Amino acid sequence: MSRKVLIAIGLIASAAYAPPGWAKDPAGKTFITKAIQGNLAEVQMGQLAQEKSQNGDVKAFGQQLVTDHNDANTKATTVANDLGVTPPQEPSKKQQADYNKLSKLSGDAFDKQFARHMVMDHKKDISEYKADSKKKDATASYASDTLPTLQKHLEMAQSLTKSLAGK
Repeated sequence: MSRKVLIAIGLIASAAYAPPGWAKDPAGKTFITKAIQGNLAEVQMGQLAQEKSQNGDVKAFGQQLVTDHNDANTKATTVANDLGVTPPQEPSKKQQADYNKLSKLSGDAFDKQFARHMVMDHKKDISEYKADSKKKDATASYASDTLPTLQKHLEMAQSLTKSLAGK
């Protein structure tokens, strides 16, 4: 047999006999990493809303984001540590770009874009968390426990979007 064939057989055999945890890995670890980045991004966005907005409802929503996503991040970090994942310390590059874009706005323009962004972001998050909550891994419980808070945030953001549309 050629050396390439032997190497290929070795790789296939080692994959077949890999410890069970290796096969499950990516989904749970990827999800919890993204969840932590999302929580960090929401905290930053909430702080930005408190700084930039002149609207009391937007400021209150911003404070709610900070409180709830700090709490969620504490739980997510515990799950990450249990999985052997090093928790990220900052949002993703896309989340940072979204923050930078919003930070350049002010007044009604900021409020409207912020509310729209929160609707889109929370819809995406709810979809991802629902999918993960159905899995049989360590992240499913975290996802299930966090879903009601994300749903509440989505409803608040949708309400803000409607109230700001008339301005």
